[in-house]
Amino acid sequence: MTLLHGRGFASVNYPTGMNLGGDPSQALVHATTMGGFVVSLSSVDLGQGLKTVVAQCAAETLGIPMENVIVDTADTDTGPHCMGTFASRGTHRVGNAVIMAAREAREVMLQVAADELEVDAGDLETDGTGYVAVKGAAAKRIHISDIALAAHFKQGKTISGRGIFLKERSYPVPETGEMDPDSCQAHACTVAEVEVDDETGVVTVLRLYNTYEIGRALNPAMVAQQVEGGAWMGVSHAIFESTEPYYPASREHGPVDFSEYLMPGPGESPEQTSVILERPASNGPFGAKGIGEMTANAPIPAIANAIFDACGVRLATMPFTPESVLRGLDALRDAA
Repeated sequence: MTLLHGRGFASVNYPTGMNLGGDPSQALVHATTMGGFVVSLSSVDLGQGLKTVVAQCAAETLGIPMENVIVDTADTDTGPHCMGTFASRGTHRVGNAVIMAAREAREVMLQVAADELEVDAGDLETDGTGYVAVKGAAAKRIHISDIALAAHFKQGKTISGRGIFLKERSYPVPETGEMDPDSCQAHACTVAEVEVDDETGVVTVLRLYNTYEIGRALNPAMVAQQVEGGAWMGVSHAIFESTEPYYPASREHGPVDFSEYLMPGPGESPEQTSVILERPASNGPFGAKGIGEMTANAPIPAIANAIFDACGVRLATMPFTPESVLRGLDALRDAA
């Protein structure tokens, strides 16, 4: 028995959004009577952290603490329109719509504050702690709770805003096929280090090194979670997961429930090192691009290339099972 070691890499670029009749998302923002701000969406958080990023975008634009923002995803019957949570579009499309709505609401908020302070709205600024103050005279200020109360019960104004991000649909040029189907593209590279047992065919992924260029990381902790969680999924696709092990034949020997469906546990999860590169996108919310689905992509071909580097077996069908490795080694011996 020999434990063979190999290293492989793969790089990908991934589009943000799709070319679906404009691919729009809408957002509504309004203040409560006590100075909280509600962001209303039909966009769904599948666990990737959309609600957190949306709250960050709203708070940054309004100039208020993030804890003063409530994100209500409502439903598609009552919420503003959204094309859906897919195509790594959530942060880009919804973030832009929320920023637009928050800017409109901010204008009203500042005007209400200006009327209360008897100054011009253009002379006001937010400090991020909940106060609106006169530029250069921080002592002359008013809290957002008092602004909201004045708007509702004294001035009779609604502090609210509407936003929609629309990427106009692109049609291909008939002569060349040229078109502009997405808004921006993120980029990534993964290096995988593997160990291959030439007696059993078992492949162990030892380490992954991930580098992602995602425009701007609005929430670095969640970006790291997305990258490393997606890489785990890539390892699972590459080495373990299969519902049709002898496709296109019958489902014989296929898993029938999750007790038989293989996925890597803690002992099979590789050590990971991740680096984020920031190259802000001109049309992204604060420069952000999408990072959702692409995180599972690069690890798979990187692992395949590492297996080839280790033992010379080129695998192109997932999962890369011990059987497929051993058959590849046998083929190499027969060809020698």
